[in-house]
Amino acid sequence: MRLTDFRSYPTFEARFAGRIVAIAGENGVGKTNLLEAISLLGPGRGLRGARAGEIGRRAGGEARPWAAWGRFEGPQGTADVATGTVGEDGPDARRKWRLDNEALRSSAELADRAAAVWLTPQMDRLFQEGASGRRRFLDRLVWALEPGHAREVAAHETAMSGRNRLLAEGRRDARWLAALEDAMARHAVAAAAARRALVLRLNALLEAGTATGAFPAARLGLLDPIAAALDETPALAVEDKVRDDLAASRGRDAAAGGAAIGAHKADLALTHLPKDLPADLCSTGEQKALLVSVVLAHATLIGAVRGFAPLLLLDEVAAHLDQARREALYEALSNLPAQVFLTGTEADIFAPLRGTAEGFRATPGELVPDPDFPVPNPP
Repeated sequence: MRLTDFRSYPTFEARFAGRIVAIAGENGVGKTNLLEAISLLGPGRGLRGARAGEIGRRAGGEARPWAAWGRFEGPQGTADVATGTVGEDGPDARRKWRLDNEALRSSAELADRAAAVWLTPQMDRLFQEGASGRRRFLDRLVWALEPGHAREVAAHETAMSGRNRLLAEGRRDARWLAALEDAMARHAVAAAAARRALVLRLNALLEAGTATGAFPAARLGLLDPIAAALDETPALAVEDKVRDDLAASRGRDAAAGGAAIGAHKADLALTHLPKDLPADLCSTGEQKALLVSVVLAHATLIGAVRGFAPLLLLDEVAAHLDQARREALYEALSNLPAQVFLTGTEADIFAPLRGTAEGFRATPGELVPDPDFPVPNPP
């Protein structure tokens, strides 16, 4: 992996040979920045969801053009993936992608070569805050298996913004509104169908428990009337219903300043099955354990469906688990069909992984191999 002017890294180069990679270092030395760079080598906007023009290393108050490069080994052989804003300047710089030195139109074209799943400390309050964060979490899980889902969600948002603007301006052009509502209905149903399919697949794995080890069994719930309608009604009929409902609610939506129906109203629920308890009523530790169960099952699902090992990025996760759950996590990771990157402030927290994980000590701008964690058998 190589980086140029990425966040806190002027330059960086490292080879990660271990199937589990443990990175220890003080806060502020760039561990999360490194995980973000890895996450950007697959589809999507990475674990921070940052705009391309915000990522470059700051020099003289301006963000510099940046680049990230990685080499992947998979069933299709070796693939070189590169992304960045080289040749672009300013906060509106556009991100570019290359695969084996060939330019790509979007990151979705990387889906056959790389997929990343992550947990970060910012996700600890996922079930204490608004639905938008949970919806983004679910959509990231969907994107890793269905890259086209991102286009459906974006197209829905574009059509909805156009409709909101027309209604706010008092412009009741029936044809224009009907066209925007038709687009909203089509993309909302497509997004709901993809979310629904992923939830069903993940729940089957979570119920079986084979992917999550000693972590608690969990059940995902998609809270979305459009997805619920798909349980009983063909997709085209659901589209018709959404379209009709949008047309009928123009006055109400104009007064409210936004659409009451659409893909943007979906929410995600998570239940602790052994306790039959919603995640928002669980303790912080239990919520973390439930999220770990979900990402372990998701990584397993990616490996089974896509045919290659995904990247699992766990930022400071072990530090927020008790000793029993930490050991359960390490055991589960050892059996997981994924390449895993763990970060922590102290190397001692990874002690049970000696002989299993490749270890590094992080200092500002670089990684140094940890002699206590030599490279195990490479994947």
